[in-house]
Amino acid sequence: MALNILLFNPRSARSKPRIPNSILQVAASIEGKHNYIIVDGNMESDPEQVILNYFSNQKIDVFASTVMPGPQLKQAIPFSIKLKKLYPNLKIVWGGYFPSNQPEPVLNSGFVDVIINGMGDICFPMVLEAFENNTGLEDIPNIIYKKEGKIISAKKDQIYDLDTLPALPYKKLNEFYDIKKYLGKTYLGTKTIAYHSSFGCPFTCSFCGVVPIYNARWKGKSAKAIYDDILFLKNNFGGNAIEFHDNNFFVSEKRTVEFSNLIKNEGMIWWGEGRIDTIDKYKDESLALMREAGCKMIFFGAETGNDTVLKAMDKGGTQTGEQIIRFAERIAKFDIIPEYSFVLGMPGSDEALVNKQIDEDIEFIKKIKKVNPATEIIIYLYSPVPTKGSELYNMVTSTGFKFPEKLEDWISPHWENFDLRKNPLTPWLKPYMIDKIKNFETVINGVYPTVSDIRLKNWQRSFLKTYTSLRYKTGFYNFPYEIKALQKIWNYRQPEIEGF
Repeated sequence: MALNILLFNPRSARSKPRIPNSILQVAASIEGKHNYIIVDGNMESDPEQVILNYFSNQKIDVFASTVMPGPQLKQAIPFSIKLKKLYPNLKIVWGGYFPSNQPEPVLNSGFVDVIINGMGDICFPMVLEAFENNTGLEDIPNIIYKKEGKIISAKKDQIYDLDTLPALPYKKLNEFYDIKKYLGKTYLGTKTIAYHSSFGCPFTCSFCGVVPIYNARWKGKSAKAIYDDILFLKNNFGGNAIEFHDNNFFVSEKRTVEFSNLIKNEGMIWWGEGRIDTIDKYKDESLALMREAGCKMIFFGAETGNDTVLKAMDKGGTQTGEQIIRFAERIAKFDIIPEYSFVLGMPGSDEALVNKQIDEDIEFIKKIKKVNPATEIIIYLYSPVPTKGSELYNMVTSTGFKFPEKLEDWISPHWENFDLRKNPLTPWLKPYMIDKIKNFETVINGVYPTVSDIRLKNWQRSFLKTYTSLRYKTGFYNFPYEIKALQKIWNYRQPEIEGF
């Protein structure tokens, strides 16, 4: 007998909803086997009431929610609590990398029954079968659950061959929400597709929340499968640009080249995330082809110019400070904008060292801007998501830093900002250091406003640059209240918070 499932995508952004790929991936696994409803918190003014209406009108057996850290917790936690109280026999399943990385507070909360730990394509239907037949969960991979008071982490499957998995049910999504409303206007295009072409990453950065889930494994769809999906969304819904939301889209040069050859005549602009030390190995012909095919910008985790800190981060490749600068200069020749993110405020052996590292990274960022002014700079405050056993993990825990033990504490304002990397709550970062980082961020965003802010007019950009240049040149970043005021009045968009 088929179960009735409500698949929930909690609100993650204030505007520009993206296609909920994680929910669609799970929906594809149960298509034709169980009945399902999709509720997208990004598309509803009152998603709680929409959910309650569904529960009032029919029997719902399972409430399944994807849960990323930060804003999604503000709906996932209270909604799950309320539903469990109203419907004690309801089964609640959470997926996404928040519950995978924080299983203890999630399962100890008492209202989440099972965590999907990684890919749910095989295990989610098996969990539903166990619920339906009232059997145990012991032989199901990729899950975390509680049994007799103990938290059990099941064995992990290898990443599946993505080309063999069922196609995402875009047409079914369109029955609930007009897909055209997901294709928003961005810097890339007027109707931008959000697409996920791979799972995992072959590296082990010790600050990355994806590492514990996929254990340095990566697998991607074939270039032809990606192209077919994009073409479907273009022809049926008018998509004309692509955001690849992969953790690492560019792992395979061969796949990237093949996709570029397929997409180059479709007139689509695209963006993805990659690694400097991976794409620096690409041939010049490959980079030129990517640009010809519409690749306009690539997001890179530059992180820091300090080689010692890079080693502590366990980037896993060959990235160095020297390479970061050299690659910014190299990629400029192909008219591809490098979007470099930096993590400032890494832990150190003492306060002086932490402060020194911040000063050095600020100067390093200015060097990058000198060799390639078009480089987009995104600055984060370091927030611990360290891999257990790593050098960085040992350094963080030695300071006394701890995550909340109670799940409800995660939706307090300061922990939400923690997940947005705006309020680190870390004992080694002193207030004056945070002020220094944020003030520099304000100044550099004044001199070099992001090109991805499509609302900012040319005269506003020129005014900001002229007004802020002296501060930037002299290194006087303190009290930039006038710049902050202008950015607030003009609604300046911060890429590190809002994406495109």
